[in-house]
Amino acid sequence: MSERGWQEFLLAEGLEDWVVLHGGATAAFRVESLAASANLAQAVAEVTGFEGSGGLVTIADDRLTVRLTRDLWMLEPRHVELARAVSAVARSHGASADRAAVQEVQLAIAAKADEIDLGFWRAVLGYTPMSDDNGVDPLGHGTTVWVQELDVAKPLRHAMHIDVSVAREHAEARLAAALAAGGRIVDDTEAPAAWILADRAGNKVCIAAWPDGAARSHT
Repeated sequence: MSERGWQEFLLAEGLEDWVVLHGGATAAFRVESLAASANLAQAVAEVTGFEGSGGLVTIADDRLTVRLTRDLWMLEPRHVELARAVSAVARSHGASADRAAVQEVQLAIAAKADEIDLGFWRAVLGYTPMSDDNGVDPLGHGTTVWVQELDVAKPLRHAMHIDVSVAREHAEARLAAALAAGGRIVDDTEAPAAWILADRAGNKVCIAAWPDGAARSHT
């Protein structure tokens, strides 16, 4: 696994429907009914190469959400053609992509290097490993949990925050909504790739346009 897969995906043509989130490439297709969503899901499942690829399909009465992988680092060059094929099937069913509806929420758990306990979090949540530093809900419903090392210079022994990964063109709208709801910016040094916010009690959340905007910010 490397950065090459998701970076090539971002630069590829014909993938306007897809948002590259922390968990990989995702698209949400608007439909008129639950039956239409189920029919589209069946058609997506029949796309060559989709079965057994590790993808995740979520059926709802107003949309079908398709995730090509459960982890950013698992995106490979082959997913480019797979994404194009899924989009073509969606169009043939009269479904339209809605990038504003695509997001991923992750819980980040930080601790000193010798106190990181990912095994505990996987066990207590019933999660399975997808990468060395995370755990994912096997049902595809729950928030992904990942761990990071705390800076040894920080007095904290542990900390948690939430990461919200969205499409690059919708990050600032999400930021504005959060500020209007009473949030405050704690750190904007990485803007427009990411902003760290806090609620009135000081609980922190990161709104991230990365990795979806990564390639374009350097071209």
